[in-house]
Order: sequence, then structure tokens, then C-alpha cells
Amino acid sequence: MNRTIPIIMIIIILLFWWLQPGWSCTSILVGRDASKKGVPIISYSCDGEFHPHIRIIPAADYSPGELAEIRGWRKVLGKIPQVSHTYKVVGLMNEHQLSLGETTFGGREELINPDAIFHYYPLMLITLQRARTAREAIKVMTDLVEQYGYRSEGESISIADKKEAWLLEIVGTGPGCKGAVWVARRLPDGMISATANMSRIHTVPLNDHQNCLYSKNVIDFAIQKGYYKPEYGKPFSFSRAYNPPTEEQIRYSDRRIWSIFRRAAPSRHFSPEYSYGRGKGRPYPLWIKPDKKLDVRDVIGLHRDHYEGTEFDMTRDVVSGPFGSPDRWRPLKWELGHNKYVWERPIATQQAAFVYVSEPCPHLPEELGGILWYGIDNPYTNFFIPLYTSITRLPESYTTGSLSGYTRESAWWTVNFVANFANLRYSYMIKDIQSVQSEIEDMAFGSQEAIESAALQLSQSKGSGFAIAFLNKYCIDNAEMNVRRWQKLGDYLITKYNDGYIQKKNHRSQEVGYPKSWLKKEVEKNGKKRRITSEKTIDREL
Repeated sequence: MNRTIPIIMIIIILLFWWLQPGWSCTSILVGRDASKKGVPIISYSCDGEFHPHIRIIPAADYSPGELAEIRGWRKVLGKIPQVSHTYKVVGLMNEHQLSLGETTFGGREELINPDAIFHYYPLMLITLQRARTAREAIKVMTDLVEQYGYRSEGESISIADKKEAWLLEIVGTGPGCKGAVWVARRLPDGMISATANMSRIHTVPLNDHQNCLYSKNVIDFAIQKGYYKPEYGKPFSFSRAYNPPTEEQIRYSDRRIWSIFRRAAPSRHFSPEYSYGRGKGRPYPLWIKPDKKLDVRDVIGLHRDHYEGTEFDMTRDVVSGPFGSPDRWRPLKWELGHNKYVWERPIATQQAAFVYVSEPCPHLPEELGGILWYGIDNPYTNFFIPLYTSITRLPESYTTGSLSGYTRESAWWTVNFVANFANLRYSYMIKDIQSVQSEIEDMAFGSQEAIESAALQLSQSKGSGFAIAFLNKYCIDNAEMNVRRWQKLGDYLITKYNDGYIQKKNHRSQEVGYPKSWLKKEVEKNGKKRRITSEKTIDREL
């Protein structure tokens, strides 16, 4: 067999990620007792301006002595011994229903080790090929960086299997130094958590080995570097030691945490005060108990957020325009005069490449797998499809295309076109988009029980091969059908909203103009130029 296939796939995927700026992801974690189906859920919004291709890395067997190349952008960073058997991976979920996600928190730049082998992303993919559970994943990752070094900035890595969800935070130890500094906290089963480009773990309970794992140097290294001084009498905080936050980072990151928590537990009345980053209020807790149990669709809903209905509502400020577009064009930070400013950084962003929510399925035979609910581009204006980890093929439209040229053959470009076109008259078009979005997702979630029941019956009567073939056909047919539906949506929008008119069902174009609130602003600024002072006919002698 061709032993290079998995590594080539890793390289291809890495080329997308390493070209992107960091500081741009959101992940939500749900404990099994906080979910409606009694399984842990994690999500991962990978936010960056690139065209994603979802991949399947097949399971493989290797002989003693075979090596895996770990490549950077232009060179091989190192080689590590292969294990005798690697597991199949679909996206970021493997055949044992272990899933990973991440957000970059950066931390202290002096701790980046440019000579190490492992960036965070190949570390995650290698781990999914070698681990079956969340605890195994933590051990695989930390053992690998201990031996071969950790190359990235600080990362928060979300981990979930069929029973547990964990959050691992990891930083390097500086140039020329192997190993890493890390801590992992198990999410209590009845809680939810979230991470958004800032370290979230403060307390490290050193004696609770069932729920907290950590590197031996986690505190000593901070003392050695002067990041933590016990003589001050304050408890050790991993976050404050290795990722001391700035006002900008808190606003960029913790405001997203605040919004997730305020929506999941409105009874707690979480204050946005801390999210201003001005030293007021207390950091948001690592986890909270939601007011009600969540399912996958609820988690997707939490990703569809521009702070609507709050003081930070991105559909209601000046740059949202007359039709309330929440998209903000980069850069997020800008200067005017001697002052610096930032736009809000929402959970739902047009810069998202893909978003997934993982759902284990312990009620199904192991060989049928769990589900990666997968969406591309902005979660607010996209749709999610189910991909069972037992599938052997992927929808073609999700594996083709690039940023270099628009094509309707690409699912990403299809979704991206609708999202971009909607900015012309957002407050109108978003209703059309959400109507089709609900139609597609209602069908997918409403059919899930029947699809799985049919797969289970096939598995029991004819064998798992028939069931896998059935799920494969369902996933591909469903995805491609919905891409075509989204193409029709794009065609409908450009027809209905052509040239600033709104076309009615009788194909008559209607002049709608601008909202009165926007016209009032225009009058306040330019009223003298716009005003008509008389309706009388003006006669002039020629």
C-alpha cells in the first residue's frame, strides 16, 4: 500500500491553515449531562480567509521501522516512527468518535520554539490517527511534544469522545527547548464551556488527577521565567502566567465567551463589564451550567451570533449601513488621529472557512460511527450537513475549488456567494436565507432518527457494509442536493433584489428605498442639500 497517503493529506490541509492569521476561532464544549442526547458535544469554527477541503484520512497498517514525515510549508520538519495501526479520520473526528477543535491564544512570544517539529494542527491530526479516547488524546499529544518539541503559539484544544469532554491548553518552552507547558481540565458532565482565542484555564487542582492533568513543569517553569511569584500570595493561574491578557484581547475574545454564556444561561444575567477589558468585573468562569440541556442544533445556534439585541449589536451601528449588515471588513483594529479603535469581533464571521459540531452516536454500532455536522463559510448564512464517520467518500463539491477562482462546482463558493450578495440589502435577504437554511436543517435533523434506524436495520440484517454504503449515499446525496438548493437561492436573490428594486411575485419591480431611520441620519447631515423647498412650477423667461 502507499504509505505516504495520510502524510500527504496532512500536508495539503496544513497549507491552508499555516497561511492564515491566528487569533480567529471559537469552540464550544458541552458535557454529556448538559446535552439532550447524553453525549459530549464540541464545536469548532475555523475562522480564516481560505477555501477549505474536507478530507478523509483512511486507516492504515505499518511495518516496524516505518516513519511519518512531518512537513512545514517548504521543508520536512522531522520524522517520527509510525505506529502499527492508524485510525480513520473524517475532518477532525475519527472512527472511534474522538473529535478535536482549537483556538489560538498566542501567549508569550518568547515561548515559541521555531526549531520544534510539531505545529498544533499536525499534532491534532496525528493524535486523531492514534487515540481512541479524550484521555488517550491528551497523552498522545503531550508525549509527542515532550519528545519532539512544540512549535506553535499557545493553543486551547477542545477534545471529546463518547463520554467526556476536555480542554487542553498548551504553550512551548522557548527556542531550542523540547517539551511544552500544559494543563488539561475535564469539563464536568453537567456543564458547558467555550474558548475564543484567549487562555481560559486559571485554577490547576494539582491533586485531582481524575479531572486535571498537567505537565510537571506547569508552575515551576512560570516561577523560573518570572511569570508567577508565589511570594505575592496569590494563587497560581495558568492563564495569567502564560497568556496575560490585554484590553484588546479581552474585547476580542472574552466578549464572545460572554455572549455564549448569556444566551445559554440567561438566568445568570452575565454582565459584559469584564469584556471591555478595562480592569472591571471578574473573568468569566471556565464553565457554567446552562439553563436547559443543549443539542447540536442549539450549539449551531450559539455560533450564529453578532450580539443581536445587546449594546454591541452589530446590525445597528453606523457601519452596518442602511440595511443592518453585521459584517466588518478587516482589519478589525484601526486608527484615527492619535486614537486606536476596534470593531466588534462576533462569533459568526464572514471570515469563517468552516464550522463543525461533533456528535457521538453510542446508540449505533461502532463501525457506523458518529456524526460531524459540517458547515462552510459564515455560520450565520450557511447550512450544516451530517457526515457519518463511517463514510468512505465525500461530496465532490466539498472537496473542490480554491480562492483563485469562483466556481459553482464548489460548495464553499456557492455558500460564499449568497453571504456576500446579501450585504447589498441584508435586512431583507437574511430572511430569505434563513428560510432556506431552516428548510434544509429541519429536514436533516428531522430525518436523523429514521436514517439511523434504517442503517441499524441494514447492519443487523445484511451486515455493516450495507449500512455504511447506505449512510455514504445518504450523506453525499443530501449534501449535493442542498448545494444545488443553495445555488437556486443565489439565483433567486440576484433576481429578486436586482438593481436595488425588490421584485414581487407578479414580476413587477417595487421601489423600496432606505429605512426611515437611515433617511433621518442623512437629513441630519445633508438635509440642506437634499431638501426640496417647493412643488410649484418655476417659470423663467428664456
